Amino acid sequence: MPTKPKGDPSPDATQRRGKGRVDARRAPTLASLRAEIDRIDKDLVQLLNRRAEVASQIGQVKERDGLEVWSPAREEEVIDKALAQSRGPLPADTIRLIFRELMSGSRSVQRSLRVACLGPKYSYSHLASIAKFGNAVEHVPVGSIAAVFEEVNRRHVQFGLVPLENSTDGRISDTLEMFTRHAGLKIRAEVKLRIHHCLLGKSPWADVRRVYSKAQALSQCRHWLSKNLPQASLVEVVSTAHAAEIAQREQFSAAIASRTAADAYGLDVLAENIEDQLYNVTRFAVIAEQSEAPTGRDKTTLLLRISNQAGALSKVLSPFEKAGLNLTMIESFPFSAESFPGANPSYLFFLDVEGHAQDPDVSKVLDTVRKRCERLEVLGSYPRVGSVES
Repeated sequence: MPTKPKGDPSPDATQRRGKGRVDARRAPTLASLRAEIDRIDKDLVQLLNRRAEVASQIGQVKERDGLEVWSPAREEEVIDKALAQSRGPLPADTIRLIFRELMSGSRSVQRSLRVACLGPKYSYSHLASIAKFGNAVEHVPVGSIAAVFEEVNRRHVQFGLVPLENSTDGRISDTLEMFTRHAGLKIRAEVKLRIHHCLLGKSPWADVRRVYSKAQALSQCRHWLSKNLPQASLVEVVSTAHAAEIAQREQFSAAIASRTAADAYGLDVLAENIEDQLYNVTRFAVIAEQSEAPTGRDKTTLLLRISNQAGALSKVLSPFEKAGLNLTMIESFPFSAESFPGANPSYLFFLDVEGHAQDPDVSKVLDTVRKRCERLEVLGSYPRVGSVES
């Protein structure tokens, strides 16, 4: 049998080695991948700036036609389309954050906006303001909910953001009271912020003797606190961010606040997600001088004054049921006599109904309800939204 010359590879071996050389030649390297990233980034920058140019042209059209710069319905539509078109691997929350800041920056090209919120910075109200408007606006922290209303009422800012209700603790009474005093202000949009409380401090957990936070935050963590820090006294302060500031300078103290506040004040996260309810959401209202136009997926908030008589509330609510309109919130609220001088004792009710006040079926029901109560005021119609992470 003839033998193959030494060093003369078999066809199979040649094919295997050749295939290996081809694969090695085609395999991406770190340098080639980085070059590809650079090319993509170049295209992205050009597209982002082109988008900003178009946004600037939109701003000119809005100014010519007397339209508002900010449209919450349009921004939600843009984000929803982006999420629907995304096939990964970026998470949905990342896509939302990118487009939020993109639209925030585009708005700033059109016009600078100022938004009042309950401060100081890094409070949950401040975080909710960023979640809705992005970072390319001027967030104006003020000391109270009443001050937010006043800033909008005096036109020092275009918008205000106030907490409306919490899934654990219910209504925010200070906000409801201010709506009774500022009839001209409307709810323009809502923000549903997922609240994740953290225990922040510089002392070891076992050494904590005082826990500072806002009353609502302490309430939302009361079971966790009683189980894990029974030795600590609970101290209410005006905001979670102020609590973090105190914990920064006071020994043996801790604060209940956000992880963002921990970064801002240089505190350690001693424990995270300490809220008692897994689904802990605070709903905020964006207030302005007018409501939003209908979008087809809206919500309307109403203020009603009802006489103190048997069956009065039932008569007011029955038209909603007959029309098949879903009520998603109802809160009773006491009011002081000086708010309505000469009026008989009665109650205020805040209602949320699905639909826009201009929708024919909603408008018809409101006409009926108006005849059955002492006062009916539409506090605003605005797009319904889902919750976002803080």
